[in-house]
Amino acid sequence: MSQQAKSSTITISERTGSVSALALVPKNAAALLVLAHGAGAGMAHIFMETMAMELASVGIATLRYNFPYMEKGSKRPDPPAVAEKTVAMVLEYAHQTYPKLPLFAGGKSFGGRMTSQRVAKECPAFLNGIVFFGFPLHAIGNPGIERAGHLKDVKVPMLFLQGSKDKLADIELMKNVVKKLKHSQLVQFDGADHSFKVSKQDILPDLAASAAAWMKKGASL
Repeated sequence: MSQQAKSSTITISERTGSVSALALVPKNAAALLVLAHGAGAGMAHIFMETMAMELASVGIATLRYNFPYMEKGSKRPDPPAVAEKTVAMVLEYAHQTYPKLPLFAGGKSFGGRMTSQRVAKECPAFLNGIVFFGFPLHAIGNPGIERAGHLKDVKVPMLFLQGSKDKLADIELMKNVVKKLKHSQLVQFDGADHSFKVSKQDILPDLAASAAAWMKKGASL
């Protein structure tokens, strides 16, 4: 796809400073997904870039952005308060910049969890739903559901895209978590790990198609 992403800078706060963002908005976009990155790689990571392009090819615009620690070149993720504030400010920026597009939020692993933690505390009226590209339910080797506790307080629909071999989210535990949540859905990708890798297969187009179909349905309600 030849379309180029448009760069911008979003102010988070006087103390935190600003972060970079990249918007990819195809013609006749049906919705906009504010897409946060995982803990170990920023908005320019190949997964983030590829997902933005795949989503654009099926009519979904994206606004991906860095968290402050990644913007500064640090490897240590921001405290939840800073990360959640960043989510809130980027969502507001997206709504103001693209007011005509139905807006969804979410992200890869850490980014998706920080998004839902923020939305559980305060949900913008303009938000239509959350998309998780691999919800990090627990640490590797330590299965549990404590990280999912806040999800019951999220008032918008949620889509969980999960690999069956994700070491950060036992798939049976994820099924039980999502089963108890209202207006939520889990789509399982057999054989996929936390990075959505399945042997030599490229499942990112399928991942994008599932996310796009769900968002388009939600945008039309």
